[in-house]
This record gives sequence, C-alpha cells and structure tokens, in this order.
Amino acid sequence: MDDIFVARVMSSPVHTVSPDTLVEDAAQKMLDEEIGSVVVVEDGQLVGILTRTDFVQIVAERQPKDQTPVSAYMSDTAVTTTAQVPIAQIAESMVDHGIHHVPVVDDDGAVIGMVTTTDLASYLSDLQAATA
Repeated sequence: MDDIFVARVMSSPVHTVSPDTLVEDAAQKMLDEEIGSVVVVEDGQLVGILTRTDFVQIVAERQPKDQTPVSAYMSDTAVTTTAQVPIAQIAESMVDHGIHHVPVVDDDGAVIGMVTTTDLASYLSDLQAATA
C-alpha cells in the first residue's frame, strides 16, 4: 500500500463553504450532495472542516440554526494531506486522530480533494474483488 497514493482514492471536487455560512445552509448542502462533510475555505485557503459529527453537537446544544455560522462549530485544526502521500500513511493518521475526513491540499494550501474512510474502504473492496 506504500505505492498507492492519496490522489488515486480521493474525492474531487470538494464541496466548500465560507466561515460565515449558516449551519442550516451547510447541512442542506451536505444533504443535497449526499456528502459527510464540507470544507471551510476563506480567501482560497482551508480554515476548517464541518462534518456530520459536528451536527450532533449543534443539535445537542440546541443552537438556533438560522443564526449560527459554520465557524462556531467547524474543526479549525483539520488534519490535511497531499495527493502524493501513500494511503497507508493517511489511513494510519485517520485512526490516530479518530477522524473520517481529510482534506487534500496542493503545495499552496488550496483544497483539491477529500479522502474519507468510505474512499479507503471502497478502494480496498475493489482491490480485493480484483484479486479474487
């Protein structure tokens, strides 16, 4: 797996929102696109990520969704990767950090893709089917 890189399994294009996007609008985008996260971008740069898991906190705290910006709940310390990292390395990082979504960035820090646990499982499933 050290010779299979993130670029091969990542999802692209990435769905983005700005930090001032309302959580209601971000949730609707995630539902419409059938995705588990949105990347928060400001001036073309990654500033955070908002995932389905974050919505558990939003609901638990009963925040008024029409008044709450994404920036109030996004993770601003998102783990990132580049397209040329071996998938075994990013899989290990996801396990170590207990996360399911990792934005893929280019050399300038612009988001070019997303690697999810679903992407990794799908790749392994396809690989296993091909060798069976």
